[in-house]
Amino acid sequence: MAIGPIQLIVLGFTHPDFRGEVIAELEELRKTDTVRVIDALAVHKDPEGAIAVEHLSNLSPAEAVELGSKISVLLGLGAAEGAESAREKGGVHPFSDADAWDVLAEIPDDSAAALLLVEHHWAVPLRNAVARANGFRISDGFISPLDLIAIGLVSAEEARELHDLETAGSAK
Repeated sequence: MAIGPIQLIVLGFTHPDFRGEVIAELEELRKTDTVRVIDALAVHKDPEGAIAVEHLSNLSPAEAVELGSKISVLLGLGAAEGAESAREKGGVHPFSDADAWDVLAEIPDDSAAALLLVEHHWAVPLRNAVARANGFRISDGFISPLDLIAIGLVSAEEARELHDLETAGSAK
């Protein structure tokens, strides 16, 4: 199995209105082999402070064990120990219950947070082509929609709408 670039994405939700859309979209990305969720930790505090924690992944059991053994090596276990640990745990679970409590400590009532560890499987051929050309990654990051106005990619109105969509709830 070729492993694509892995990214940690942290999301916040003010007054969450979960209807399954986020999970459905991640499943669609998985079906097209675009993105795979290695591990996800979702934590939620309702308006009264009641807590719910959920781990998610959309790897098959075989992928979870194979990828888990590789991630375990990255976390400091040897190859044999990493493979054994992944088999025992049924795959890779980098986010622990301690991580859940750390996230919960930071969020107020009636809010939620999610930690997503995703593999960009679509990027495997691109990464390999760059490597064959003796290239390497120097940096990466998301560009704000507001920065796209200057190069004419979006209008000021479109940029504001996209920016508001991306940051909705963050100032509340």
